[in-house]
Amino acid sequence: MPFTHEECLAYGKSVRNWPAFEDSADALQYLKKYYKLVILSNIDNDGFTASQAKLHVEFDAIITAEDVGSYKPSPRNFEYMLDKLGARGIREEKILHTAESLFHDHKPANAFGLASCWIYRRHSQTGFGATMNPGGQPTVNFRFNSMAELAKARQEALLQK
Repeated sequence: MPFTHEECLAYGKSVRNWPAFEDSADALQYLKKYYKLVILSNIDNDGFTASQAKLHVEFDAIITAEDVGSYKPSPRNFEYMLDKLGARGIREEKILHTAESLFHDHKPANAFGLASCWIYRRHSQTGFGATMNPGGQPTVNFRFNSMAELAKARQEALLQK
């Protein structure tokens, strides 16, 4: 079924109304105490501004598809991010690319040699949801079912020291 141009615009603008995952704000606020947080997003600047307001955390860098002029999984998005972070003195080996989409995030992160943390929110479902099949399982260094699990693992690691 074809969509009208107006319907496509309305859908794009609806992103700012989408809720954040309920565990994301608390987890990001906790992780911010220990790490620099960088967003590499497939939405525009206005859409991300609305999303950030729901997360209640200040990111150290925000890179949107609007900034880059392309969408992930394009290598341009990762090249742009690495250039920006490199200019801030952040080396690639210090980056842990954390995301859900194997297609949009982990496969290209692998191509750039980045460590990867998969937030596997669809762990109890089959298929890839709104994302495409990556055509093979990318390498992931860590896997958690939520951002809350990632934050909890960080807490437990601190207790073991």
